Order: sequence, then C-alpha cells, then structure tokens
Amino acid sequence: MSAVTSAFWAALGTSLAGAAVTTAGIVTIRRHAAWGERNSPYFMCFAAGVLVSASFLHMIPRAIAMTTLAPTFLLAGFLGLFLSNRFLTAYVCQREPGGMDPTLGLVPLLGIGLHSLLDGVVYTVTFQVSVLTGVLATIGMVLHEFPEGIVIYLLLLRGGTPEGRAARWAFFAAALSTPAGMLLSWPFVRSIDAELLGALLAVCAGALVYVGATHLLPRAEQAGRRFGFVALLGGVLVGVIIVWTKG
Repeated sequence: MSAVTSAFWAALGTSLAGAAVTTAGIVTIRRHAAWGERNSPYFMCFAAGVLVSASFLHMIPRAIAMTTLAPTFLLAGFLGLFLSNRFLTAYVCQREPGGMDPTLGLVPLLGIGLHSLLDGVVYTVTFQVSVLTGVLATIGMVLHEFPEGIVIYLLLLRGGTPEGRAARWAFFAAALSTPAGMLLSWPFVRSIDAELLGALLAVCAGALVYVGATHLLPRAEQAGRRFGFVALLGGVLVGVIIVWTKG
C-alpha cells in the first residue's frame, strides 16, 4: 500500500471515528443525561491537554520547518476560529434566556456544522504531513467530539426542537460533516506542494490551540469538576510521550 493510500485511509478512518464519538455523545445525553453532563468536562480537559501539547511540541515546529510564513498562518488559524466563535456567541447571547427560540440551537448548529467540516480538513492535512502528525491531532480531536455532540443536542432542545429532530440535526451537522470535510478536501490537499501544506498545517495548529486552550478549557473549568486538572495533565502527558517516543 502506497503512502498516499495509507494517508487517505488513515484520515478517513479517524474522521469516521470522530463522527462515531460525536454520535456517542448524542446517544449518551439522550439515554444517560446525568452521566453525560457530569463527565463531559473530563473529556474536554483531556482533549485540551493533547491538542495544546501536540500543537506546541510537534505541529508548530513541523510547520515552521516547512514554510517561513508559518507564524503568520498560525495566527490566522487562531484568530479565524476566535472571531467565528465570538460572532456565534454574541448572536446567541442576544436571545432571551427564557423563551423557546429555535435560533438558540440553529445558529450554533450551523457553527458546529462548519467547525466539524473543518475538523475533517484537519485530519486530511495532518495525515498528509505524516502519520505522527495525524495521530497527535486525532487523539485530541476525536475526544473533543464527545462533548460537542452533547452541547449541540442540548442547545437544540433548549431552543424548542423536539428530541428526535434535535438528535438527527446534531448527527448530520456535528457527526457526518467531519468525514464529508475530509473527503471534500482530500483531492486538493494531496496535490499541493510542501510549502503550502506547511501553511495549512500552521492554520490547523492555530485552530487546535484555540480549541484546546480557549474553547475547551474555560468550559471545563466552569463545570468545576474535582479531577479536571488531572485529566488535563493526563492529556498533556499523552501528547508528550507520543512526541518523545516517535520524535
């Protein structure tokens, strides 16, 4: 099996795994609501630890080695996700907290749908760079899909969407969009040169730093779980061990 074929199946397999974990989050919150809400912060902390450590120890240095413009694209990836998240947050916060407003769920549904589509692109880019880069991104990315499924399902319910429809919409937007993003981006990513691939890797690294440090950790800290810091350190340790043993 050629390296290109191996990278394709690895990226597709991990994007499908991410979709499966998102689906697991939706199913868990429907059937075991208390357990899902109680433990999702631990998934966030662990995923954040992996994403941040993998980005700083491997993905960012690798991107810098591939292109001198990596710092610029790193900042672009971070700010791009930051600004899109702020836009969505501001839009949702303008809604009345008491009413059954469908846009309360639909607006973040669109945002998470786009975010999950880009997750698929991240899988494509990282595995195209190397298997190690893909594996490091995958561990944190797949785990962060679990609370993502829970969050979007709950937002749809709070917006007045019926349970069955909320589950279906969350599945299509947050789960299926990930392998779709991978498949759509593969023909483009595999044909670009190393410098542009390095730029895309830097964008992905900036986005992953944002997801881990600015998006996941504050939400996990708000939940106030006792062993959240332990889960965070566990994620960092996993990232460090993988980099050191494969580096």
